[in-house]
Amino acid sequence: MKDLEKRAQQSANNHSNTSNEQASNSKASYKKPRTLKLTGAGFTAVLAIGGIALASHSAQAVSPLAIVNGITSSGGVGVSKDILYGDEPSQDLDIYYPKPLAKAMKAQTAITDTYPMVVFVYGGSWENGTKEEYAFVGKSLARAGYVTAVINYRKAPEHPYPDYVEDTAKAIAWSYNNAKSLHADPQRMAVMGQSAGAFNAVAAVSNEDFLAPYGIKPSDIKAVVGIAGPYSYDFRKFDSATAFPTDATPDQVMPDRQLKGEQPPYLLLTAENDKIVYDTNTINMTKALKDYGARVEVSEIEGASHATSIGAMAPPLRWLNDVRSQVLTYLDKELK
Repeated sequence: MKDLEKRAQQSANNHSNTSNEQASNSKASYKKPRTLKLTGAGFTAVLAIGGIALASHSAQAVSPLAIVNGITSSGGVGVSKDILYGDEPSQDLDIYYPKPLAKAMKAQTAITDTYPMVVFVYGGSWENGTKEEYAFVGKSLARAGYVTAVINYRKAPEHPYPDYVEDTAKAIAWSYNNAKSLHADPQRMAVMGQSAGAFNAVAAVSNEDFLAPYGIKPSDIKAVVGIAGPYSYDFRKFDSATAFPTDATPDQVMPDRQLKGEQPPYLLLTAENDKIVYDTNTINMTKALKDYGARVEVSEIEGASHATSIGAMAPPLRWLNDVRSQVLTYLDKELK
């Protein structure tokens, strides 16, 4: 924590105590994923008709994330794709199953075990990204024994704050309410996000107003993991201003200023070599949570850049840094 505070002071001197999750000036196009209208009994139907599709890499444009997915073996995990958690575009998710569970579901044998669950929210400056690009995170967590939901959400600028946080809360609620049908335990569920996704995850859980419409409290979530999240910065000074209402202020939208309700425990990670999101965000978020009475653990991912703080969740890239080890050690402690 002392190292974080020292680096935060340096960042404050150079950046006027602000931080940034920057979107490129020429924004990447967002291709809406194919959706299947599966709800309730429809979810059962996809298993009965299509069986369990083993996670695999499909053809797509070459990108760093495509390469990560291409080198990440499924490890025998299963996946059910394009499940709707809402009625709006991009309100869908993929569910990844640990290998023993996938085998039992495929064989249609009796399943008596339940598994802990993680809901993962990807980043992308609130404007870019798809759940398919982060399949490697779903596979990685499923290989470690977690039923994992990798969610999509509506994007800015068409859908500025709070739309993407509301979508995240809706996906969390869907996962919580459907956990038992996925052979997961809703009482052992965590929410995890990286970059803009960490903002979404922390914002959706730490302010009870987002989960309240679904009858869920922040304390119903057993752990929150935020990786390199922009929780506390003046977005008006950066390109990411397009992700927020034009008349909004940081005090109205930043998660470190919107805490409400009994809080779950948090793990907040920063990347040592992050040039995108400064660690002042995590320091400010940590202070706010601790002042509110929450239990918070903070750590730095040595040698990690903003990109590799999530890329190294892929088992073949574990040599880059220890983010996967830190995340799994924490989740195992809180959920298993």
